Amino acid sequence: MSDSAIKVEGVSKLYRLGEIGTGTISHDLNRWWHRVRGKEDPYAILGEENKRDTKGSDWVWAIQDINFDVKKGEVLGIIGKNGAGKSTLLKVLSRVTSPTKGIVKSSGRIASLLEVGTGFHPELTGRENIFLNGAILGMTKTDIKRNFDEIVDFSGVERYIDTPVKRYSSGMYVRLAFAVAAYLEPEILIVDEVLAVGDAEFQKKCLGRMKDVSVNDGRTVLFVSHNMAAVRQLCTSAIVLKNGKLVFEGTQNEGVNYYQSSHNTNSEYIHDGNIEDALGNDNIRLLRFEVKPATGNVISVSSGFEIDIEFFNAKENINLDVTVEMKNTDEIVVFHTGTVISDDRSSKRGIYRVKTAVPVNDINAGVYKFKIIFGESQRYVLYAMEDVIQFEIMNEASGSNSSILPGIMRLQVPFETTFLK
Repeated sequence: MSDSAIKVEGVSKLYRLGEIGTGTISHDLNRWWHRVRGKEDPYAILGEENKRDTKGSDWVWAIQDINFDVKKGEVLGIIGKNGAGKSTLLKVLSRVTSPTKGIVKSSGRIASLLEVGTGFHPELTGRENIFLNGAILGMTKTDIKRNFDEIVDFSGVERYIDTPVKRYSSGMYVRLAFAVAAYLEPEILIVDEVLAVGDAEFQKKCLGRMKDVSVNDGRTVLFVSHNMAAVRQLCTSAIVLKNGKLVFEGTQNEGVNYYQSSHNTNSEYIHDGNIEDALGNDNIRLLRFEVKPATGNVISVSSGFEIDIEFFNAKENINLDVTVEMKNTDEIVVFHTGTVISDDRSSKRGIYRVKTAVPVNDINAGVYKFKIIFGESQRYVLYAMEDVIQFEIMNEASGSNSSILPGIMRLQVPFETTFLK
């Protein structure tokens, strides 16, 4: 543990769905009898993998057999879909709940921000809650007073500092709670997705403060977020959880790339059945969405690509239009373009095909997604779908993406150099 801030060894957490406790006295006695004989919990054997979309046993492993080591000063990003076990893991690490199996070893004070208003008493003022939280974290009154002005200034709620926090908005709650956790000098700071409640300006301040805490102060940060750009910017390493299990551990870029590439988004959508069974609604049915290389067999930074869309329109006599939006895996829009299918209310009921070509010389290699929007008069949405397909632009026509330059654009611009003296 000399250079480790947190060491997690074989940690699992078992929950019973729909019930509080184990259910009956006989279950409790049976569980106790197995424990005193050094045997495994008999109900833990029944536990199933944490899959939200399936129904089975009442016993579910929220997290199962998690192992990792966080070094002092490291910023670890914890990535995964909703229900993957991220919040449960943080609660175990924060000692909010105990693991069913396994051991968590930590070195130093832990400050955690897991939910809006964590550790705040609604009847106390902001000022009183700062001192209360500081005392819970093991700080002396002198230490809290020394940091008090910085906490209030960072939170931006000075005007309301002597108002009971029950009258705060959720954003004000988060501002003050994060400021307390970040400025009362914990050795380990654990932050869940709650920062999403704050506005863009405050989120930027929080990311800056967490970076400052880790780089300048040498403290350890565990950060859960669905914002992959924030994970890339802030973290130095990452783990990926899926259905309660740790499926990947590596650098922050490797972790984000693994998570994004594991999404089950098709590289093309082609419907060959009945029109009424295709994606869409009573207005529009999407029959085809393909992205193909303009030349060769691979979409590379030099080849460009073609978009091929086929759809069934059920609306007569409207101004019909189609818009496509290309995003990278950090949800940043690369471009947004479209075309008018029919103007002067001249649309006909039937199948349409739309094709276009996109030169990608200036777009960086990487994984991208398309959103499609069918509209009327470029004002009313008839049907829209996120992430219709996902495709990858390669660095080379050979299909290599071993090293991708940072950023969205891959500009090849001429430079003029002049020797002055």
